[in-house]
Amino acid sequence: MWKYYAILSAVFAALTAIFAKIGVTGVNSNLATAIRTVIILLITWGIVLFSGTVSSMKELTKNNWAFLILSGVATGLSWLFYFKALQMGDASKVAPIDKLSVIFTILLSFLILREPVSWKVMAGGFLIVAGGIVILLDK
Repeated sequence: MWKYYAILSAVFAALTAIFAKIGVTGVNSNLATAIRTVIILLITWGIVLFSGTVSSMKELTKNNWAFLILSGVATGLSWLFYFKALQMGDASKVAPIDKLSVIFTILLSFLILREPVSWKVMAGGFLIVAGGIVILLDK
């Protein structure tokens, strides 16, 4: 089932790049990111409230809070840099380079989470890196 969610994530990430590229035209990229963040905030809190899962907040540990906060900081910084890159570059080049995050995720999941890394994961990561390098070398 996770694979379907991952594919949907990829489809919506593609739409994010296209819509964001159009949306940042003539707009400060930080302002554009802030507007996008408010929309995400409203949607996600709407889902939490509608689904009745807000009461689960009391079950969060200090560890949960710490790492969710760190994840939020990392996400915010990623979005700020992504929007700035989209504003300055082609979406068809920015998005694949942004996906180099996959190789960092593979590496960090091995080092920090101690997840196994199969040859298939390594091969896929290598292909993503190779594609990113090809795009980075394009003038």
